[in-house]
Order: sequence, then C-alpha cells, then structure tokens
Amino acid sequence: MIRQEIRQAIVAAAKQRFGKIEVPDFSVEAPENTGYGDYATNIALILAKVLSARGGSALGGKKPPMEIARDLVAQLTTYDLQLTTKIEVATPGFINFHISEKALWSELAEILKKKDKYGAGAKKKEKIQVEFISANPTGPLTLANGRGGFLGDVLARVLKCSGFQVEREYYINDAGNQVRTLGLSMLAAAELAPEAEEYYRGPHIVRWAKRNEGFLKKNKDDHEKIGRKAADYFLSALIRPAVEKKMKIIFDRWTSEYKDIREKKFVEKAVKIFQKKGLAYDKEGAVWLKTTEFGDDKDRVLMTSDGFPTYFLVDAGHYLATQERGFSKINIVGADHHGYVSRIQAVAKILGLKKSEVIVMQLVRLLRAGKEVRMSKRKGLFVTIDELIDEVGLDAARYFFLEKSPDTHMDFNLDLAKERSVKNPVYYIQYAHARMASIFRKIKNQKSKAKSTSQKLKLLKEAEESTLIKKLIQFPEVVDDTARDYQVNRLTRYAYELARAFNNFYEKQRVITDDKEITASRLALVAASQIVLQKTLGFLGISAPAKM
Repeated sequence: MIRQEIRQAIVAAAKQRFGKIEVPDFSVEAPENTGYGDYATNIALILAKVLSARGGSALGGKKPPMEIARDLVAQLTTYDLQLTTKIEVATPGFINFHISEKALWSELAEILKKKDKYGAGAKKKEKIQVEFISANPTGPLTLANGRGGFLGDVLARVLKCSGFQVEREYYINDAGNQVRTLGLSMLAAAELAPEAEEYYRGPHIVRWAKRNEGFLKKNKDDHEKIGRKAADYFLSALIRPAVEKKMKIIFDRWTSEYKDIREKKFVEKAVKIFQKKGLAYDKEGAVWLKTTEFGDDKDRVLMTSDGFPTYFLVDAGHYLATQERGFSKINIVGADHHGYVSRIQAVAKILGLKKSEVIVMQLVRLLRAGKEVRMSKRKGLFVTIDELIDEVGLDAARYFFLEKSPDTHMDFNLDLAKERSVKNPVYYIQYAHARMASIFRKIKNQKSKAKSTSQKLKLLKEAEESTLIKKLIQFPEVVDDTARDYQVNRLTRYAYELARAFNNFYEKQRVITDDKEITASRLALVAASQIVLQKTLGFLGISAPAKM
C-alpha cells in the first residue's frame, strides 16, 4: 500500500530529524484538490505541538509547522523514495507527495496479480462479534432496522477482509416486558382484554390473534407465554425471511435472550462478578451498579425492589456471554438507544472486553414525491423493509441506506431510488461496470490478454489513465480506514468516484485501437477496474451487472 510506505518514511524521517521522539498519530490522505499532490500529511502540524510541549526539538528551539515541514522534506529527500516524483511543503505546514508513474504501474500490476484478494489484510487473532438489527420480535422489520442491518452486514465483510475473525449476531429479545406487552396486545386484538396506548398494533397482530383465539382464551392469564409464542412466530414467519431472503444477510448466531442468556444463568453470573468486584450495592430495596466509576453519568439499577432484573442487567449477562466466548463487540443500535451507550460501555469495561463499540443509527425519513411517509411501529402505521425492497430493489435499498454516516439523519428518496438514469448513483455505478463487461464481450480471450500486458503498463500515461489508476490504488486504504472507524459510507462514495473516474477514461480514451500494445495495456486497466469495482460492490452487497 503506497500510503503505508509514505507513512513509514515520515515516521523514520521524524525520528532521525528530531531525535528520540514518540511520533503521534497523524493523517496521510488523498486530497480532493489534486493540485495538492496525490497524498498530503499533517505531520508537521502535529509535531509542532509535541515539540513545543517538550520545549523544542533535539536540534534546539521551538519551530513553527512550516519550518518543521521543510526539515522533514529535507530528510525525506535523502531517502531513495522511488514512489514519489516530488515532495513539497504547503501552508500552513502540510507536506504533499506526488506519486511516480512507476509506482502507479507497479500497484496496478498488483491488482491484476491478486485479483479479488487485492486489499485483503493479514490474518489477525482478534475475534469481533458484530451485533445488529436485533429488533424486538413483535412484528415485521422497519426501515430503521434496514439501515442498521445493511451497515452491520457491510462492516462485517470489511472486518473479515481486513483479517479479523468475525461473527454476525442477531440478539432476540424474547423475554421481559416487551414480550408481556405483546401478549397483552394479542388479548386486546382478540377483544379478551381492554386496549391500552402502549400495546402493539397492526394487521399482523390482528391476524395472529384471530388464528390463535383458542390458545389466547386458554392462556389469557399468562401474558408472557402468549407473547413468547407470538414472538416465535413473528421471528420465523416475518423477521428471518426478511433478513435472509429479502435483505440477503446471513447471521452466524441467533441468540435468544430467554434460552441463551436467562436460562443459562448469565444474568446471575453477571451479578456475582459485580458483587465480587465490590461494584454492586443496595439502595432503597434495589441492587445498583457503580457504573459512574467507569464513565457513565450515573449509577444504574441491576435488580428492582421487587426482585426483577432490569434490561440493563440482562444486557450485562449478554455481554458476559460474548466475553466468555473470547469476542470483542461492535453493537449497532437504533436512535432510541442513545442513552444506552454509556451504561453498556461501563459494563464492557467491568467485564474486561478487549474492545467494545456502540454505533447509534439515526432516524430515517421516507420521502415520496417530496412528502414524508409517516411511520409508527407501535400504532401499526409503518413501511416494512420487505415493502421497500419490493418497491426499489435490494441494490438501491442498500446503497441509499449506506451512503450516509450512521450519526446523521437521512431522507430516503423513493423516486430517485427507482429512477433508471445517471441521476441515480446506483444506476451510474452499475452502468460503469456494465461498460467494463461490454468491452470484454467485444474481444476474445480477454483474461489472457489482460494478464499478458502486465509488463506493458508503462504505456498508460494519459491523464485519464493516471487518474483512474490513482483511484484504483486507494481501494486498500478505503478498506483499512473503514475497518478502523466503521464509516461504511466511505465505500459508497468510493464506488461512485471510481465509476466516475472510469467513465471519464472510457469517454476520453478508446480502449480497443489499431495499436495492439495500447489496446492490451488499456484492457489491463479495464480488467483492474472491474476487479476493484466488483470487490467494492461485493462489500456493499450490491450486484455488478454485465448488462444494463
């Protein structure tokens, strides 16, 4: 990876120029303005603060960022950095790197050599469990479930490619108050109990109640039993089909709160751990946990005064089960779980998880003809993820949900998602892939021709060719960055930028020409583009059509 080579050279130069120094974290990024080079770093701006804090550099005196940048460039130019043609300083202290054609051709050859293995990281020992969707089994999956579901699926793919051992988990909340509420909702739908504002509603509730009227009458006093039976049905008939057949997500583990956490005594185990650590205490008849000592804003109740475990305690048992299996945790939750983050992170610290991250998904607003489609799952007025996929297709649903950072609210434009034109980014990206495929349909033995030209890539010197190669070689960096910060929206942006770079190349340069060597070299470039675009779309779970 070219960026990694630059980073290593910068660290070596900093240590050699400024003595024994712990080089802090710094960025090496491809700037949007290509006039600032192919890569730029803020290392001098970061070092200025470090050197100032310790009273100056080993060479004496405090230095401004521009001077530090010039010192680093002077040091870097003493190295045999064949991957650069020019290294320069820009205000207020950035260092810009211009990559050589030789380095570009070499990395392009790597893509052709590694094919779908390009961008893959070395195997790591760390085991990461990604928990996502985990919707209460009280009815169909909604748009909010879809947004978190697609993000979790893509993140799991990226982490696996980066070398981690990854497990996808769906946590089934099939016990506790929401299950009892579901049971009461069924009795109310069958007119065997009075209605209440907090009950679940919708056609699925009414249908189940009618089909199970005899069961409801027989067990009308056991609300949890009714709720669990209904939840089991909704899980098998509505949720799993939506997840596996519509969303195309396969979970490695479906964890039942009732069977896998409560019945296996993980709740009690968690309490004993808290007590042993001296973190549990009694107050007003309830049992509390000292979560403030681990970053929470207040202590939390574990057991209510009437002896029932809180949701928080059950979640602690769930995290304990994860920790005992040797996994760190990434938990993707809905916007209504914002207050959940600090308390569960406190539990993760207490239990000793190597890593615990919580990603909070913000709300989705569905727009049709510029107007919002109102939704309320409890009132039974909502659009299911099944319905959305049926209307716009899986590819569009995935892309539009994934293109925004999870910490931002999003508008899902139904009209744009269904449009078959370059205005629709999904169509535009897939059309670029179809163009690649069409080129190879025009010739025979395309694979051998693309492979045989790996030594002739030096013929690729046109501006559009260089721009496309530079975009292609950013792919491992995109994967690496996404595995670090979980911003999978970076992949949608990269897919679009890659499609744009290819389309620009395709429109400005003929691939199949009278010059056999030029043709072979450009076919190699198209082959590499197809490899990377297919890999990117594969991460996103979006198809790469050969024809449009």
